[in-house]
Amino acid sequence: MNPSKIVGWIGLAVAIVGAFVAIPYAALILLLAGLYAGTSVSGEQTVGTVIGAVALTTMSGNFDAIPAIGSYLHAIAGSIGAVAAGASLSSVLMGVWNRAKP
Repeated sequence: MNPSKIVGWIGLAVAIVGAFVAIPYAALILLLAGLYAGTSVSGEQTVGTVIGAVALTTMSGNFDAIPAIGSYLHAIAGSIGAVAAGASLSSVLMGVWNRAKP
């Protein structure tokens, strides 16, 4: 397993644990984990990563309607969306950089 995937798994763990416990600088940790994990995203996976980030952050609020666990699912999905947003940002920026360099 490469380091990018390990950092992605750490971001996922922070997203899940952060739904139940307050983690200082959790948003920064999630973004940095996503940025680093996005370096392993291939060009063919970039569109899926961007769509996943948008879908997770947009639809995470719908989980609030579920009694008892909805707020936790909302927090988890939103946090995973933050990791995916970082990954999609770095993936898109790497694609732009690869196209722009001579």
